[in-house]
Amino acid sequence: MGALIFHPAAIFGALVVAISSIGFFPSVVIAYPGPITRHYTFDVRLQNVTRLCHTKAMVTVNGSFPGPPIYAREGDRLVIKVINNVKNNVSLHWHGIRQVQSQWADGPAYITQCPIQRGQSYVYNFTLNGQRGTFFWHAHITWLRATLYGPLIILPKHNVPYPFAKPYKEIPIMFGEWWNSDSEAVINQALQNGGGPNVSDAYTLNGFPGPLYNCSQKQNETLKLKVKAGKTYMLRLINAALNDELFFSIANHSVTVVEADALYVKPFKTNIVVIAPGQTTNILLKTKPHPPHSRFLMAARPYFTGTGTFDNTTTAGILEYYTTTTTTSKDHNAPVIRPTLPPINDTAYVANFTSKFRSLANEKFPITVPQTVDRSFFFTVGLGTNPCPKNQTCQGPNGTKFAASMNNVSFVLPNTSMLQSYFFKKSNGVFTADFPTSPLIKFNYTGTPPNNTMVMDGTKVAVLPFNASVEVVLQDTSILGAESHPLHLHGYNFFVVGQGFGNFDPKKDPAKYNLVDPQERNTMGVPSGGWVAIRFFADNPGVWFMHCHFEVHLSWGLKMAWIVEDGKLPNQRLPPPPADLPKC
Repeated sequence: MGALIFHPAAIFGALVVAISSIGFFPSVVIAYPGPITRHYTFDVRLQNVTRLCHTKAMVTVNGSFPGPPIYAREGDRLVIKVINNVKNNVSLHWHGIRQVQSQWADGPAYITQCPIQRGQSYVYNFTLNGQRGTFFWHAHITWLRATLYGPLIILPKHNVPYPFAKPYKEIPIMFGEWWNSDSEAVINQALQNGGGPNVSDAYTLNGFPGPLYNCSQKQNETLKLKVKAGKTYMLRLINAALNDELFFSIANHSVTVVEADALYVKPFKTNIVVIAPGQTTNILLKTKPHPPHSRFLMAARPYFTGTGTFDNTTTAGILEYYTTTTTTSKDHNAPVIRPTLPPINDTAYVANFTSKFRSLANEKFPITVPQTVDRSFFFTVGLGTNPCPKNQTCQGPNGTKFAASMNNVSFVLPNTSMLQSYFFKKSNGVFTADFPTSPLIKFNYTGTPPNNTMVMDGTKVAVLPFNASVEVVLQDTSILGAESHPLHLHGYNFFVVGQGFGNFDPKKDPAKYNLVDPQERNTMGVPSGGWVAIRFFADNPGVWFMHCHFEVHLSWGLKMAWIVEDGKLPNQRLPPPPADLPKC
């Protein structure tokens, strides 16, 4: 395997054509005969960044916001040296990468590693086997992923085509959030007083809030996508926002969905995309045959059904056509057309959109859905409360502190790495292997909530034998308000075999499962006031985090961990840790 070194500030500079108004490169990677090793250096440092007329020193990778893109091909090896030059502890997660035989590189702090402390470094070393598509990387400690995130694009192997016509260009579009204040201070204050955190000041597209925010309009902080007529562009959508699912639409244009969470799907057309934090979606945009005398907003705003406050603003970029092969229209009076987005709480649209996803499930891209189940689990997911400490006034419901839980267990991070303690058989005092397989107290989950909303704190895991077929039903609850929860499972993709509203019925609902061509994902929204059933084979040993990808719910404890035991073969066992694994 050959080696190739890239510095992120000039990734593929000689190999691609930059789209300067977007700030990312289209995904053109030079062809090599086989897999190669790609080296990156990520310098975590403070950088002054200005948005909405506010300048702040914030944590970045290599001084860029969003962070630098990573491009590779299926089968390549990535060696990413992360150097921490800020006071915050840091860890990075490579979202959607299964990390088979590289479990120590997964990244969530205190789950698979201790964080990288100031002045220290860690090399994330993993091979991209059997995966291709749109991924992303982000910080996985506190709320640092508000500014530490970037695209991770894995192209198919050389000479392996897409299952659709090759697009003219490919462009990553990352959704994010911007706080004028320090996002770390925001969550620290909320955890201290027990109330909900202050919401973001703007949503962003590739780091830009867009023209619908007053100061942003003055500063030209707008993503501009310049396209040619009669071409097909693939937009790689990535929701890196902290706390919001988003509706996204391009005015007067429809798109075709072809991939979700880096897995191909049966193509379907839509005018509006729904994308949750942690999800990625590839869409094909076929431009109009002739350049129109208009510009078109690409807009995103939240989908929200909860009872708390949220950022009720709209981010937008501008799609404009080249009038010739090299220039765009200079007519600033050309009308800007705005798309129509669904109501903020349009759960019916979200459910209809979500139901359209199906795996290709063909000879070239087969799937193996568990037809029977060895281990079955039923998890409630939702909000709750913790008591207010003595001599303190708390701002949560009825003077309590907000919490969140799965099966009423609010997960408490240990002060050391769970994977390390498991590997060296030193788990006493770190975690217990008694996560409940179903709620300890049964109630009408989507009906009138119980009077007692208190959760139970603990660091509990569920243990799975190697290669067991697993089903997990995730049930939303109405405690403190029903809302959608995008659940992300590390180390795995899973099949979404069923979903519905109300309480899951174990006698009737499994008969309606799709076991033929269900969508395969790594992040799936539990419907507001409903349930979702997922299946997977436990074929990747290690300690794997599963959590809500709303960062506020993660902070409140809506998370748990699986331990998947070793198999019998050498490549079915957890490898020893690398020598430079950070220490707590």
